[in-house]
Amino acid sequence: MVRHRTGRFDFVPTLLQGLWVVQRKPVEDHRGFFSRLFCAEEFQAIEFGEPVAQVNHSFTERKGTVRGMHFQYPPYTEAKIISCLRGEVYDVAVDIRKGSPSFLHWHGEILSEANQRGVVIPKGFAHGFQTLSEDCILVYLVSELYRPQSESALHVADPRIGIVWPLALAELSERDGGQPFIDSSFEGLAL
Repeated sequence: MVRHRTGRFDFVPTLLQGLWVVQRKPVEDHRGFFSRLFCAEEFQAIEFGEPVAQVNHSFTERKGTVRGMHFQYPPYTEAKIISCLRGEVYDVAVDIRKGSPSFLHWHGEILSEANQRGVVIPKGFAHGFQTLSEDCILVYLVSELYRPQSESALHVADPRIGIVWPLALAELSERDGGQPFIDSSFEGLAL
């Protein structure tokens, strides 16, 4: 697994193929800092050539809240770049690519305004996060338009996946909490 360094980013591979942690390199001075969230040219270092079709912004008020594990079915699968601009979250991606050697494996990463990290999530993954502080703001760069008819989710506490959340699950939407657990018929997304 090869780490890639560019002018404004360090790209660190994870054990899940195509899933990268992005360490931003802010320019700082006495006024504060400047940080680039995305650069199409520099992201070519990890062969990320997806277009950005949407930029989404979320605010989560309470510590311990979990949002996820969301995905869209083909042909509307999404690649995402996730950044935390305020607060701290535990960001999780689950590989749901049919036939993948890491099918149903997950990776979690702490993202915060302080650590200047992001996550690059390829198509074929479910995504969610848990807030580790109050008042968290995330920005998502997404490669596909939101299609409600293609949206689905995995249950955040599905024992077959076994995500270890850092905090007790304090808040969960009715929709996310109502997702069924995966059964043997779930083969993943054929991309």
